[in-house]
Amino acid sequence: MTATAHASEHSPAGGSARLAPARLDATVVRRDFPILMAPHDGRRLVYLDSASSSQRPQQVLDAMDHYYATTHANVHRGVYAIAEEATRLYEAARHKAGRYVNAPDPAREVVFAKNATEAINLVAYSAGRHLIGPDKAVVSTEMEHHANIVPWLMLHEERGNELRYLPLTEDFRLDLTDLERLVDGAGIVAVSAMSNVLGTINDLAPIVEAAHAAGALVVCDASQLAPHRHVDVQALGVDFLAFTSHKMLGPTGLGVLWGRAELLDAMPPFLGGGEMIRDVRLDGFVPNEIPWKFEAGTQPIAEAIGLASAIDYLEMLGLEAIEAHEVELTRFAIETLRADHGDDLTIFGPEPDPVGRGAVVSIGYAGIHPHDLAQVLDSSGVCVRAGHHCAKPLMRRLGVAATARASFYVYNDEDDICALSSALRSAKELFG
Repeated sequence: MTATAHASEHSPAGGSARLAPARLDATVVRRDFPILMAPHDGRRLVYLDSASSSQRPQQVLDAMDHYYATTHANVHRGVYAIAEEATRLYEAARHKAGRYVNAPDPAREVVFAKNATEAINLVAYSAGRHLIGPDKAVVSTEMEHHANIVPWLMLHEERGNELRYLPLTEDFRLDLTDLERLVDGAGIVAVSAMSNVLGTINDLAPIVEAAHAAGALVVCDASQLAPHRHVDVQALGVDFLAFTSHKMLGPTGLGVLWGRAELLDAMPPFLGGGEMIRDVRLDGFVPNEIPWKFEAGTQPIAEAIGLASAIDYLEMLGLEAIEAHEVELTRFAIETLRADHGDDLTIFGPEPDPVGRGAVVSIGYAGIHPHDLAQVLDSSGVCVRAGHHCAKPLMRRLGVAATARASFYVYNDEDDICALSSALRSAKELFG
């Protein structure tokens, strides 16, 4: 791997770092990403949309290609050699995904889904309908992605249970002032580890403590945090946690749900079909053991293998090194954009903070619609996301219809920030 020299030695999840993280050199890392090395209309691609979907290194592409070229067969079915090898690789990916978040029992507690959205829907449909009484409230927050709001709205429409929301403070963090009252009588508390719009990294400890004291289960959407920092389900104390492959250098079409084994065991299946059963008769069925009772039909085998390769790549770089790189880059971005654009620019999100802010910068630019801004930036080879970012309730809370969002990852550096700022100046000149 071309970036090997820039890896750092890091401790297992939940432990303390043994060494200071090595500095991550994004110019070297970029060499592993074919899309970032290829010219686009004669210029270098400045990709600043990893919060939506990250790019993939050659190592991930090669792992998936190798599976298709040498090993493809359906899993858990055939007894011939390549089928058994495909099953081994698929289950090894499950174990690696579980180890990545320090799951106590990865073989039983990690469920593969289509994405994090499906993983949360699985919890809402199965746990929400069968483990939580209709008189129990669901508590979420004003900063959630639709994936952690709409499933609970659907549950509410079906059962009429109460919905409550943790509000936002003026400095873009969760307001926990009324936390104990809001979780009183709740069955589920659904909260993101990090906002995909604001970059806010939530302090989950008091939320988990209050939720459990009230007898509620905690569902954590870690889609934005897991690609960038160590996530330890045991240290967090949550009951369910979802994250997604395509935001962490892996392929699309694969999400990960971790859940406490005793909860998954008590939940009925989400989808019916092949492989999620132990027995089927014309008058009924017996579900399979966990986690397979939640994995009906042919699974995304190559995608699981790709995710395993992506985890290898992230661990090779070192999550401490990734975190340090992104903290520094985000601070540089905010300072540079404010210095270059002054009052024309509005940044939605907390001030730079190594602990409480991730590598997402959502902006508004005076007199320019975010979609127009994104199109002008694209003409300079700078890719940012424009829109409501699947967080319409948060947009309404912020008093805007949309923002332009730049998000950073392992292949971004200060040159990318300067390119962004320069493209913003071009947009201002164009729109006068």
